[in-house]
Amino acid sequence: MSSDADLLADRRSLRRKLTLWRLLAVVGVLGAAVVAGLAWTGRTPGSISQAHIARVTISGFISGDRRTLELIKSLEDSRAAAVLLTIDSPGGTVSGSEALYDALRRLAAKKPMVSVVNGLAASGGYIAAIGSDRIIARQSSLVGSIGVLFQIPNVGQLLNTVGVKLEEIKSSPLKAAPNGYEPTSPEARAALQRVVDDNYDWFKRLVRERRKLGDAEVATVSDGRVHTGRQAVGLKLVDELGGEPEAIAWLVRERGVAKDLSVRDWRRRSESSSYGLWSASEALARAAGFETLAALIARAADQPFGLRLDAPMALWQPAVEK
Repeated sequence: MSSDADLLADRRSLRRKLTLWRLLAVVGVLGAAVVAGLAWTGRTPGSISQAHIARVTISGFISGDRRTLELIKSLEDSRAAAVLLTIDSPGGTVSGSEALYDALRRLAAKKPMVSVVNGLAASGGYIAAIGSDRIIARQSSLVGSIGVLFQIPNVGQLLNTVGVKLEEIKSSPLKAAPNGYEPTSPEARAALQRVVDDNYDWFKRLVRERRKLGDAEVATVSDGRVHTGRQAVGLKLVDELGGEPEAIAWLVRERGVAKDLSVRDWRRRSESSSYGLWSASEALARAAGFETLAALIARAADQPFGLRLDAPMALWQPAVEK
């Protein structure tokens, strides 16, 4: 009888402790939200509501995702005196690169903008770079790869090996071509080549206009190859060699930006390091046992997007020896 009473008491004690921890977790989430709100309104040191130079990082595959475009748009009416665009990207889809370029040009109309190539600005990455007013690259950075490609894996031979045949009924021969299940017909290949050529012409026009190059100069740099930063200066793809110090010096010298401004990172919401609001909130919610709330926070913080690898791409891919 005594053991049953002790067990009941232990259970009640455990339940009280669990309730306390859940309450503390909720308080923690609310506290993080309050602190982040104070930072946003400028009531804490280092707030982005104070005059500063905004550092925006473009890295990895460029898809024109909503979070990146919204981040750039949010800078238009911010207290940022200038924008420092840091680029390390092999490119991405043509449409995604175009969307990013358009967003950057709208921002550049309101804020002085300079790009710094840290490592790689190829294809769509270079399209992003020419969205700024000036491009600075390190000597060993890779720049260029001006071109477009369309790739789709063909698994027809594999299906034949395992004895699978795909049958289809379609409205016309070029519908859903190529499909990856059979060899591409000459007609489909010609149609896709016209799409690639049209996107390629747009890319070259963009480079010609933004870098003020002649037809011969455009032809020299638009054969798909990448160039080192040193080579890119001579080809007029890059304005200057250096890094962030040179970029900031140019903003101060040529755009009248105050030289004592600090540089603040602007990141997409789910990647924000400012108090780790989203990631901390999700972790606290899970620790408190609120799995549904944690899932909602995770979904709000990071809306995944599919990589449209079947779309035309402005993407640099290092050659692989066979």
